[in-house]
Amino acid sequence: MNKRPICSYEGSRYRTEFWTAARDYEDHVERVALRALLPPTGRTLVEIGAGFGRLGDLYQGYETVVFMDYARTQLEQAVARWGDGGANGEPRYRYVQADFYAPPFVAGLFDAVTIIRTLHHATDAPAVLRGISESLAPRGVLVLEFANKHNLKALGRYLLRRQTWSPFNREPVEFAELNFDFHPQWIREQLRRLRLEREAVRTVSHFRSGFLKRWVPTPWLVKLDALVQPTGALWQWSPSVFLRARASQEKSPAKKGDFFLCPACKADLETPTPHEFHCPNCGNSWRKEGAIYNFRDPVRMANVQIANGK
Repeated sequence: MNKRPICSYEGSRYRTEFWTAARDYEDHVERVALRALLPPTGRTLVEIGAGFGRLGDLYQGYETVVFMDYARTQLEQAVARWGDGGANGEPRYRYVQADFYAPPFVAGLFDAVTIIRTLHHATDAPAVLRGISESLAPRGVLVLEFANKHNLKALGRYLLRRQTWSPFNREPVEFAELNFDFHPQWIREQLRRLRLEREAVRTVSHFRSGFLKRWVPTPWLVKLDALVQPTGALWQWSPSVFLRARASQEKSPAKKGDFFLCPACKADLETPTPHEFHCPNCGNSWRKEGAIYNFRDPVRMANVQIANGK
């Protein structure tokens, strides 16, 4: 299992203390970018790091939508927000508690993957992107947002010697614990290695300034941001960058009916009951607890720890 550090939002008040009216501008401009980049319809979509399901209304054109997050408390809020969304007993929404280094999905499953305000918490971003790439169906679409190292504020601070790290260096920088900025060229290189074809780029949150947000009406700022977002195809100087990349046609699609695999060893899972999945290869079991599929905490490992008095 993953030994990398994880930035967990378990128990946090992310929805009520971060996404306040003070961030209406950021919320709206991110929606503008996502609408422009995400295909409006498809069979299956997963949002990695979905939290409380803030962007769920933008996925209405997909038959099956998966909200995946590490924190159960965030997913519980998503469940309360969206329910199962199904008809005739078939749920439209699925809620998956899992580590983004070990997504529990079969290869070639998703027509679309979104990962927004999440990659910046990855100490090993290439591993996260590799898992996403594997889960994409042939010609599947990735909409990725990343915190931009090469933004105007960072450039100015560096030139004025108020910042030690260089925004010109292509390697990721950890500017705070488990918070990383990425150079656009570095991201481009990772996508190329994974054979993900970059199709479109939009720069976002150009006017992320406390002064501007206080004195300029939010709808005006959103309209201005929407106008300049397409310039991301030429240069990326904003604090946030959105892009769309597409998997190759040569990939193999998931077999009909296949969905989950063992996140610990990537083996196929047995399904002895509708609420428990057993891995015959590594011996771990995984459970659906209420509306949430828990692929973060294996049942057998937990039992072993209890037996050892830990």
